[in-house]
Amino acid sequence: MTTIEPRDVPPRLAIGAFVLNSGLGKLKADAEMAQSLHGMACVAYPFLQRIESGRFTRLLAWSEIALGGTLLAPCVPTRLAGLALTGFAGGLVGLYLRVPGMHEPGSLRPTQNGTPLAKDFWMLGIGLGFLGANARSTAPGVSRCCRHRRRG
Repeated sequence: MTTIEPRDVPPRLAIGAFVLNSGLGKLKADAEMAQSLHGMACVAYPFLQRIESGRFTRLLAWSEIALGGTLLAPCVPTRLAGLALTGFAGGLVGLYLRVPGMHEPGSLRPTQNGTPLAKDFWMLGIGLGFLGANARSTAPGVSRCCRHRRRG
């Protein structure tokens, strides 16, 4: 069984609860909210226009619920949770970068409208950090014995 490092617990709990709550909220989205979410997503990712707005919103909601649950579940290894978080956050960062008015021209600094989406960079960074969880130095030619001696 994989154990979770104590240092990974706070970000997993915080992001997991945040994303789970966001997904649960989207399950109750009305038609107007669904069209708004879908419209913004289609600006960044035009291929999403083939999906009806209500269906898109339900898929997004269930994706967020699954990701939130993955982060909150102690039986899921941190690297696997990090892979899921990195993929999801990467898509959100793409949204931030592609939707006009989210960041100042020629800069990554968020506008007033983009500030709520700027958090996605934090999620991406944390996801990338999780991908390195429990990784050991694997320098070529360095045996495990030598790595142990080097530390202490």
